[in-house]
Amino acid sequence: MSDFYTIPVNTIKGEATTLESYKGKVLLVVNVASKCGLTKQYEGLEKLYKTYQERGFEVLGFPANDFKGQEPGTDEEIQQFCTSTYDVTFPMFSKIVVTGADKHPLYAHLTSAEPTTVQREAMETMLRGYQIEPTAAPEVVWNFEKFVIGRDGQIAARLAPGITPDSAAISEAVEAELAKA
Repeated sequence: MSDFYTIPVNTIKGEATTLESYKGKVLLVVNVASKCGLTKQYEGLEKLYKTYQERGFEVLGFPANDFKGQEPGTDEEIQQFCTSTYDVTFPMFSKIVVTGADKHPLYAHLTSAEPTTVQREAMETMLRGYQIEPTAAPEVVWNFEKFVIGRDGQIAARLAPGITPDSAAISEAVEAELAKA
């Protein structure tokens, strides 16, 4: 399995990089979308970022168009939307694929390292209520699924999209990882 920090990614501005500069920090990796019913979570993600950033915490946003075409824009359009609508200052990356055969290596790593999503069943039920057949586990179930990564690069929690950034589940997972030396 690849070392999490060496997986190649591109910034939202198209610059090739890795996650090496985030080594030793607590991360919240989120697949995001601009035209989703959950898009308002950007506000909570930004608040979470500002709350914990000084303690070594980063939110990393990865736009994905995997679910009902809810992230159709270019990287430039996505960045403009996030900045102007939600005043997003946390790091954003280039649009990637998070499910299926063309899944980005980052998400291949995340979903194989932690195949179980907390509260996945509730999200699946909600999707079926909208006549949407969810992806099969261990795939990401929908936009705004969250992975809490500890300072050691290991996944501390994988949380369903319905668990909002202001939830106790997220703050407790982040606080627990920040408390570790």
